[in-house]
Parts: sequence; C-alpha cells; structure tokens
Amino acid sequence: MNRGSQGFCLVGKNSQNGLFAHHLTSWKAAFCADIKVAPGCREIRVLKDEVKQFKREIARKDHALAEAAALLILQIQMPSNRLSVLERKKVLTVASSDEFGSLPPSQIVPILADRGEYIASESTFYRILRDENLLRHRGAKRPAQRRHKPHALCATAPNQLFCWDYPPTVTKGIYFYLYLFIDIFSRKIVGWQIYESESAELAGDVMRDICAREAIKADQVVLHSDNGHPMKGATMLATLQAPGVSPSFSRPAASNDNPFSEALFKTLKYWPEYPRRAFESLPAARQWVGRAMV
Repeated sequence: MNRGSQGFCLVGKNSQNGLFAHHLTSWKAAFCADIKVAPGCREIRVLKDEVKQFKREIARKDHALAEAAALLILQIQMPSNRLSVLERKKVLTVASSDEFGSLPPSQIVPILADRGEYIASESTFYRILRDENLLRHRGAKRPAQRRHKPHALCATAPNQLFCWDYPPTVTKGIYFYLYLFIDIFSRKIVGWQIYESESAELAGDVMRDICAREAIKADQVVLHSDNGHPMKGATMLATLQAPGVSPSFSRPAASNDNPFSEALFKTLKYWPEYPRRAFESLPAARQWVGRAMV
C-alpha cells in the first residue's frame, strides 16, 4: 500500500471516531506553543538574565574600586613641595600680565631672578602654562607656519616645464652670472646669457627672447626656480605674466628643489675643458659658454 492510501485509511479511521485532520493540526500547534512558553524554560531565562546583571554589577564595582585605589595611591605619592592653588594662580597672573604676556618662561624666570623674586622654576612655568593652554605662541618672533607639500609638476612633452638659475663664475675678483633656462622634458637649453650682475630685468629679457623663439602660448609653460631675488622680482614676474607663463618656486629652506639646473651647472663646471683660470672678460666668458652649449 502506498503512502497516499495509508493517509487515506488513517483519515478514514479517525473520522469514524469523530476526529478530523483540522483537529490534529490545531493540537499540534497548541503543543508546540506550550513548549515555547513552558514555565521551566521561562524560569531558566530569568535566572540567566539575573546572572548577567550580577556580573555587570560586579564588573562596575571592580572598576570603581580600581579607580579609587589609583586615586589613593596618587594622593599618597603627591610631593610635599607642590604648588598650592594660590601659588599656581600667581604663576598664571604673572605670566599673563602686560609685562610678561609676550615672553616665554625662559625669559620670565631670569627677569624675576634679577629683581630678587622667585615664584616657580622655569619648568613649572612651562607645565602650568601648558595645562592652561597658554603656551601656543609667546615671544616677539613670528609664529611658526604650517607648510604643506607643494603640488608636483610633471612634463609630458617639450615646452611645458622650464627651470632656471644663475650661478656665478669668478673673473679677476668680480662675478659673472650665467642665466640658464632648461626644458626639463627634453633637457634642451632653451636660453642662456651671461651678465655682470644679478637682476630681474636681465632675467626678464632672456625669458622674453625664449617665448618669442619657442612660440610660447598663454598658460603653456611653467617656469620653476628657487627663491632668489631675480626670480621673485617684480620685473621678472611681470615678464612672465605678459606671455602667460606660470611661475613656480622651491620650498623654503629646501636646497634640492631645483635639481636639474644644479646638475647641469655641476656638469658644466667639472667639464674637462672648463678653464682652470678665471675668464679674462665678459666677451671671453660668453664665447666659451657659447661653444659649450653647441
């Protein structure tokens, strides 16, 4: 007999005794519901909740006890010569006065010592001012400025990024200055000239000649240099502004932010044909550099 016929016979027998399928379904649901809400299970759950609550309470009290013990230890170890509240207030009053408000503790304490006064040590002044957030900037010098790393320049083709510098060369007790402009992408020397002085006007003349020969368009070239006077002179900046050349400068106190110009100058000075003696005159220096640039 298959499963279907067995179910049919079972239902037939139950129906003869006054039982039907919906009776069995309702009894099964009630039985399962009784199991879920059985009194014994509910009591166990309540006990578990109480145990968890007791554990949390014990942990909280242990933490509070540890903090109290730490505070007690600190109170026991407090130095006997620590400043009182009035003495601490006096330190703040003196350090914030009109006379000492702009001076650091390294100057306040010696000045008071010259007058025969002693309030606290220099380190104590620093500590109290630091605790009260009064040690940001004290002194006549300019406060330190936060500097960010400049945006990196990248050349992907010629006539996009130039750099320049003007190292001096000695001749009979005076200096000649080589104004040298390099295309960083191709390493081409796009312009050079030697003058007897360092000047923004002279550098502007060389740059105007470069823009004319290379047909530089507006916003096409960035000219990088260090922070020398000719680089930041008003005449040089005006010269760059006319054809639309963007200036770029090295970071303060960073001697290696113009490496391409420095490397070329070193190569030039250590060239075997570089004269061991000073140039005789300005035309002689221009003639030798002209041969070297070919």
